[in-house]
Amino acid sequence: MQHAALSGGFSQAPQQSARAFRAAMNAMARPGTIQMVEGATPPAPMSVAAGVLALTLLDAETPVYLAGALDCAAVRDWITFHTGAPFARHEFCAFAIGSWDDLLPLQGYRIGTSEYPDRSATLIVEMPELTASGTTLRGPGIAETAALNLPDPALMARNAALFPLGLDFFLTHGDALAALPRSTKPEVA
Repeated sequence: MQHAALSGGFSQAPQQSARAFRAAMNAMARPGTIQMVEGATPPAPMSVAAGVLALTLLDAETPVYLAGALDCAAVRDWITFHTGAPFARHEFCAFAIGSWDDLLPLQGYRIGTSEYPDRSATLIVEMPELTASGTTLRGPGIAETAALNLPDPALMARNAALFPLGLDFFLTHGDALAALPRSTKPEVA
């Protein structure tokens, strides 16, 4: 393990993880809203927001899959040191982190079962930008409509049609994150 893996975690873990968890839950509860987070300095190419989510949501019993450029020694060592999360193939993971193209196809991830819909994967999608514009969103936590630039609105709408099964998504860019739970319906033109 390289020395760089030992740094970049929360310096005040109880307070920072509580704020990060609140931001993540606010994003899930209010789809289409963008939350700003801080406290993590993960190795490149992982964004601050994806690093904050990793520090907050991963632990020794949470298998994670790293896709594409994020599947590198620096990120693996950093996650191992700071969270102890085991690495798994995409079909066995609880969380997957990568760019949209690297995370495809979605069919290989766990979508839960009728008895246990919560046993599905959550994908943390590293985005080239994150804006509250683009695809119109409707569903729980949204008063009328919200908007978010989604990487593939049609594919995410098909995922929402599986509800109560399906995948949940966090979208990250820099120090910003947003969420798209499976209960949110993207409007596809």
